[in-house]
Amino acid sequence: MKSIFRTISLRRQPNRRTFSDAPEETYKFVRDRGLDHAVEREKNLRPLLSIKDLVTSEPSKSLPISVITAQRDSLRVPLRPIEFIRSFPSVFSESLPGGTGVQPHISLTPETLNLDAEEQLVYSSEDYKQGLADRLLKLLMINRINKIPLEILDLLKWDLGLPKGYVETMVPEFPDYFRVVKSRLRGCSGELELVCWSKEHSVSVLEKKAKEYTKGSPIAFPMKFSNGFVVDKKMKRWFDDWQKLPYISPYDNALHLSATSDESDKWAAAVLHEILNLFVSKKVEKDLVLHLGEFMGLRSRFKRVLHNHPGVFYLSSKLRTHTVVLRDAYKRGVLVEGNQLVTSRNRYMKLMSKAKKESNAVSSRKREDKGR
Repeated sequence: MKSIFRTISLRRQPNRRTFSDAPEETYKFVRDRGLDHAVEREKNLRPLLSIKDLVTSEPSKSLPISVITAQRDSLRVPLRPIEFIRSFPSVFSESLPGGTGVQPHISLTPETLNLDAEEQLVYSSEDYKQGLADRLLKLLMINRINKIPLEILDLLKWDLGLPKGYVETMVPEFPDYFRVVKSRLRGCSGELELVCWSKEHSVSVLEKKAKEYTKGSPIAFPMKFSNGFVVDKKMKRWFDDWQKLPYISPYDNALHLSATSDESDKWAAAVLHEILNLFVSKKVEKDLVLHLGEFMGLRSRFKRVLHNHPGVFYLSSKLRTHTVVLRDAYKRGVLVEGNQLVTSRNRYMKLMSKAKKESNAVSSRKREDKGR
């Protein structure tokens, strides 16, 4: 039986040294302050929005702190929920129902409710839904996997910008793109399946940016290194040779290539580059993208790419985890191309920082009063 995957045959250059010939100590890791800041500034955003969503799911738009405490792990709250909530008085309100309640009840400030209303408008807008559908369609076509377990999509929900209940609400609106089907995988509740291949959407970001590109010719990846990163002559030669290799589209399946070959390395880099471009903030936790890579049969190739190409992918160790950041998507630590959801999240972060600024101002006044 013929494989449903289209393959590309490439002739191997027999006597050319590969990047993998270099020892792992070839380069010394150098931090990128701008990209570390891009990761760190969202430190408390995700748990804060998770609590916000939990509160808004209640008809009364209020719930006892015990409910939040019981779900602390799934909400990813980094410290005691009551301490976390009290850190953001501009976002959350705390009250004792009837003035006699033992347990504080948590609600949202008017400013937060306004931002939540704006966020829901983003999710329900036709432009956002179409853009999200396009990105999900492309994810299904990458490496011609055609199906993705809903459990993996749920893990990537934050990064993809999926709304609550997307399976019941958003997916049915695009019957020509995808559908939810039963899965034969153990422990899988279902899979999102590609309905129809789209030639229009099977063009990568790098292919779009390349001028006069013809299929099979080289495309150079944008490379940018952290200040202080040293590229010696050997490494430069390896990078130059690698850039000159033919570009294999991430929408082609090239698993037939030897996993340690340079051609495979460049294709895996193309796949990872395209996947990161599908995420809202062009970054993702390393463990999550490796989990996706394992499903695609690319886990080891992704790990190799992340080690081999620090000029394309940056690995931040902030927030007690490792986050993969697409370098060319950022300039001086700021996302080059934003979107509606990024704007919405930035507004929440601005509101979160408001409490810190007010707290700093109060502390400063107290110090001044003591000095008088």
